[in-house]
Amino acid sequence: MHSTTRSSLWDDDTMGGISDHQHNTVAPTAPPSKRGKARTLTIPRVKQKYRKFYFALFVLIMFSVLAAALLQFWPVQGDRDIPDNIQYTVRNIPHLPNVVVEEDAELAGETNPSCRYQTCFDVYRCPPHADANQISVGISPIRRYLDSNGVIINSPPTREYDEILEAIVESEYFTPDSASACLVVPPIDLLNQNLLRLKETGQVLAQLPRWNSGMNHLLFNMLPGTLPDFNTTIDVATGDAIIAGGGFSSVTYRPEFDVSIPVFNPLLEGATPALKSHDCERPLLLVSGQTNIHREYREQLDDLASDDAAILVLDHCHHDNVNFSRRCSRDHSYQYPDVLKEATFCAVIRGSRLGQTSLHEALLAGCIPVVISDFYVMPFNEVLDWTQASVKVREEQISQLPGILRSISPGRVCDMQAHVKYFYQQYFSSMKAITLTTLKIINDRVFPYSARSLDAWNEPKQLMPMRSPLFLPFITPASKGFTAVVLTYDRIESLFAVLRSIVDTPSLVKIIVVWNNQDKFPPPRDSWPTLSKPLKVIQTSENKLSNRFYPYSEIETECILAIDDDIVMLTTDELQFGYEVWREFPDRIVGYPGRLHVWDETNHMWKYESEWTNDISMVLTGAAFYHKYFSHVYTYLMPTEIKEWVDGHMNCEDIAMNFVVANATAKAPIKVAARKKFKCPHCTNVELLSSDEAHMMERSQCITEFTRVYGYMPLVRAPFRADPVLYKENVLDDLKKFKDVGSL
Repeated sequence: MHSTTRSSLWDDDTMGGISDHQHNTVAPTAPPSKRGKARTLTIPRVKQKYRKFYFALFVLIMFSVLAAALLQFWPVQGDRDIPDNIQYTVRNIPHLPNVVVEEDAELAGETNPSCRYQTCFDVYRCPPHADANQISVGISPIRRYLDSNGVIINSPPTREYDEILEAIVESEYFTPDSASACLVVPPIDLLNQNLLRLKETGQVLAQLPRWNSGMNHLLFNMLPGTLPDFNTTIDVATGDAIIAGGGFSSVTYRPEFDVSIPVFNPLLEGATPALKSHDCERPLLLVSGQTNIHREYREQLDDLASDDAAILVLDHCHHDNVNFSRRCSRDHSYQYPDVLKEATFCAVIRGSRLGQTSLHEALLAGCIPVVISDFYVMPFNEVLDWTQASVKVREEQISQLPGILRSISPGRVCDMQAHVKYFYQQYFSSMKAITLTTLKIINDRVFPYSARSLDAWNEPKQLMPMRSPLFLPFITPASKGFTAVVLTYDRIESLFAVLRSIVDTPSLVKIIVVWNNQDKFPPPRDSWPTLSKPLKVIQTSENKLSNRFYPYSEIETECILAIDDDIVMLTTDELQFGYEVWREFPDRIVGYPGRLHVWDETNHMWKYESEWTNDISMVLTGAAFYHKYFSHVYTYLMPTEIKEWVDGHMNCEDIAMNFVVANATAKAPIKVAARKKFKCPHCTNVELLSSDEAHMMERSQCITEFTRVYGYMPLVRAPFRADPVLYKENVLDDLKKFKDVGSL
């Protein structure tokens, strides 16, 4: 090996200090005259001569192996000036590398109003990150930018922007190699335009290593515009960059490209959000807590407040004009934003800017925002359904507010409040939540096939409607037939009558009797009626109404008929028709006794209604078909609080099952046929349990309590029922498939 070759690859230090001169002075071995003598004299001399050389070579090889290992396995950094992750959002800006931006330096390029995801975003930079369908997000190298006079252009970031960068670094999307990232966020605080030097900031953006007209860059801005125009998007030149902005109008917002974000109020730090699951009834109808309302709007609100004691309009306190935590109305002072928790609705009115912190304040208080800003693009509008959590009122309709708000039903108000609290907790509670929501929206654009559904974005997990899981296809089940599950205690004669009345139903596959009496054994086998279908008797260990919905392994059909041991009036035609209706709607409860929930304005609670009505919202499981999957949901997934209520009160298990199905599907049950009487052929309604006043009151309490636990009212009304096609047609009975369908 020649010394010139080694020195071209390695320097003297990596060679352990051996010089080229030392290598070239090694003398060749003299040829031996005799074989044995040569061995004796030459070999020791060669070893001694090259000992230092071999030692140096060994050191070189080991050093090379170690260097190769370090290069292979050492974590990759995209830029040597990037500090460790924990130190990424530094404030010590004087110690950063300086970059001088000359006065005539290139600008970032005017903001492109026609940008869309398809035209200004390079999706080919976005391979799946970390072996998952998610984007990689990097932060540009941190620099200190100076103008030609040595004055700092980018001031130290605010605490809020620090939190944005920290959220990115701690997220699953972060990569330290910004050069290979799908999306790049500059470490330059653009949140408040009032703090920016507009031209110089645009020049700084153009200096970023991967700027490329702003493509695949994300800029955060909450307060755009300045006096006198207050434009609705930041006035810095941003080229093709995505803007996460807090004040977009429908004119400046670029759909499916920009992201509308809320205007976060840092002064709310430490404020307690409204987290109660059920506080629908609040003393005030509407509160306006903004202090920057246009005079015309304030005068209209003051007029409303003077005529309606349930409306409160607040402003600065004259004696304490700078205290954010106090608001005043005439001579009364209120703690702010706590006073918003006393109102059902909170006004969010446009000020000089479209985006207002009052939206964030209302959400924190669990108060339904009344948005009075005609062209305002709501935060995260791409994924959030604001009709579920706000009321939009045109600016010209302010005088009509009381009537508009009072026309919203109490049930709707409860539902909207539940969504308000969910939105706040998930998407608005902190700068971190706002940042991660923004990244998730962009991630869903890049990987649409793995994107979250709109239901997943908008519904709390326990409220989220189910969307056809594999084990519950919302199409006609392939397997035919149903299993009848009869709950009984010790009414032997009535039980046997029920078994005889249902056994001849063509689609009945099996009968399971749930014996709920632990003090008495079921009748002996030879005393049971002779049946043409298999019969299984299961004795329970505890007397609980929930036992009727347990997912017994003996149930092999998808369809279950839940039936009480006193439902003796249903005919086989009615049962068969009910089953065939269920096969067309297997995601619903299909049955016979229909009931309705209504709001009792006098007592401020939900009322259980069993009289003749034009709607139904429940079908009682004393005689109803349902999918066996819902037995699993009832037993294992339903809130424990509800199951304890049912078993403790020995009532309302049928209402609880209606809540389970409606919550899972957001669909109403289906009542089959016109029959209203099912139990005792010779009894009057006055004699029936369901007509007992105390029983009805307890059922009403059930509905109110279950609504509180769920956080909203899931039951859905239906103004129809299912009857056979020729049910009331004046034709021969021989033409009717279901002849024996009772009218009452």
